[in-house]
Amino acid sequence: MLNQNQTPLLDAIKACAARSHAGFYTPGHKGGRGIAEPLADLLGNSVFAADLTELADLDNLSAPQGVIQEAQELAAAAFGAVRTWFLVNGSTCGVEAAILATCGAGDKIILPRNVHSSAIAGLILSGAVPIFLNPEYDSVLDIAHSITLDAVQAALQQHPDAKAVLTVYPTYYGVCGDLEAIAKITHQYNMPLLVDEAHGAHFAFHPELPTSALAAGADLTVQSTHKVLGAMTQASMLHMQGNRIDADRVSKALQLLQSTSPSYILLASLDAARQQMAVSGKELISRTLQLADEARERISQIPGLSVLHPHTISPGFTALDRTRLTVTVSGLGLTGFEAEEILDEKLGVVAEFASLQHLTFIISLGNTAADIEQLVEAFTKLVEITPASLQAVREIETNFSYIRELSPREAFFAASEMIPVEQAGDRICAEIICPYPPGIPVIMPGEVITKPALEYLQHIQSLGGFITGCSDPSLRSLKVVKNNS
Repeated sequence: MLNQNQTPLLDAIKACAARSHAGFYTPGHKGGRGIAEPLADLLGNSVFAADLTELADLDNLSAPQGVIQEAQELAAAAFGAVRTWFLVNGSTCGVEAAILATCGAGDKIILPRNVHSSAIAGLILSGAVPIFLNPEYDSVLDIAHSITLDAVQAALQQHPDAKAVLTVYPTYYGVCGDLEAIAKITHQYNMPLLVDEAHGAHFAFHPELPTSALAAGADLTVQSTHKVLGAMTQASMLHMQGNRIDADRVSKALQLLQSTSPSYILLASLDAARQQMAVSGKELISRTLQLADEARERISQIPGLSVLHPHTISPGFTALDRTRLTVTVSGLGLTGFEAEEILDEKLGVVAEFASLQHLTFIISLGNTAADIEQLVEAFTKLVEITPASLQAVREIETNFSYIRELSPREAFFAASEMIPVEQAGDRICAEIICPYPPGIPVIMPGEVITKPALEYLQHIQSLGGFITGCSDPSLRSLKVVKNNS
């Protein structure tokens, strides 16, 4: 049995950093001696000694046989996988690799329309053809939940030749669908289930959290270890079990997508985060759940505010990650964007992201009781802000229908042109356009640009939201596929 107290990769990096020698290898700063003084003042000197390259004692991320392999084996055991890959390009490259490993050009893949933009990038890279399922939309909360078993089953019956099913679990709001049932029906068609579990890396370590994707039967899952656990930003993991996916294809896909000069600081943080959770995860998550429950209970009692509750009854809503707190602020006469700005600039509280009616907060093992006190106090003060009219927000359609004319790859690589947004209606989009966060595209390559979608994007922007992915973030012009005529 593996000893989860060990940190083989971290220990090897520490030993190499401490060894006295003359180095004539990358990086150029040579252990920090060549680092610019302002950066050294910010970060200190010790971090640069650990910024090493693929030395003999440090293994090779693309083909690990030493300490990286040992660290990945420990991670696989801790998270319940048969095999784990460390990712230094974030979960983005993991989702892309999952699609590349299971789908080729022209192959069908079933997935929800509210996928992250990384899945769209995977479609573009692979040439796979999406069979989009609409997630269940809660019109009262104005929140998209998960896809349902019935929707997946109907898609599988109509497209039994699809190569994979991909789903998001949990959503950005912490909502989990019935993944166990979806896995079961997917496997009846001898198809692998891929899961974007970017926000669920902590699920495996506490019984009061939703079931982890692997425990629910997923064949491959991608987790952003940095989002909710103790790894550094951009450090993620890809986990796999079963024999429905060729592990060699996953490795080859990652070789295409990951840097050949990985950051050993990021890799070390993955090794350390795994050790921390394997040894103390239940205790750390128990404390986090207590803080989250306190915040949810106290904020729900503030007049004009409501919270997304774990016992919500809605299609596509089987469970809620209680460490994810979504507060509805529209009852105060404020948009989420307005509330976010007030909390940030005047009350010292920064949310994970804002939407038209809500603010969402990630409560993790790094938060303290003092943080929760400040959060509750900030919302208490927010009710004193003079309300603004929400009429314009309520008139904007947020649950669109989508018309796809080309595959994402065909549209992305097609001849294109920039045209004024006023002329873009009914044209085929050639770029990804999405508010960020959460990074879910409103329009993607190959889809027809519709008036409701444009009005929604422009309204989000007018309220202070950020639009990414497009060539012109001002939205005065859009990139569209050239007409053949």
